[in-house]
Amino acid sequence: MRRIVLALGVVVLAACAKKEPEPEVVVEVPAPAPAPAPVVDLAMVAGTWDMQVMGATSDSVLTTYTLNATSTTEGWMMMLPKRPPLALRVTVSGDSIMSEAPEYESVLRKGVKVRTMSVFHVNGSSMTGTTTAHYTINGADSVVMLRSSGTRKPM
Repeated sequence: MRRIVLALGVVVLAACAKKEPEPEVVVEVPAPAPAPAPVVDLAMVAGTWDMQVMGATSDSVLTTYTLNATSTTEGWMMMLPKRPPLALRVTVSGDSIMSEAPEYESVLRKGVKVRTMSVFHVNGSSMTGTTTAHYTINGADSVVMLRSSGTRKPM
């Protein structure tokens, strides 16, 4: 009798035991490549822009300048008030226009040299961006973040 109870117990335990699930076959489908960023058409940007420069977190205008943009990366000029024009080095990446000005005397800090690097985005007749100003003071470098905003002058 013990053998029958033992045998029935083994059968019941075997019947109640959880079966190992069969491993799922997972087929990984690679995510589609992101769409490339639209490329700026500099021919649509060419013209004269009235620009304002503000602090990174302020709407107070610190200075203004005129930006002459061409249909290529060559010939871009920044004209600060009462200053000779500055030739900008311009590159384009996706929807961004990057410009770098040569070192010049700061408009905001008299007697201090500054180099500026800006990244602009254009939306119709509006241009906005950020500018990093590197000031050289007694041999040390001081960095200030600025915002830029401008509108295209009518042709």
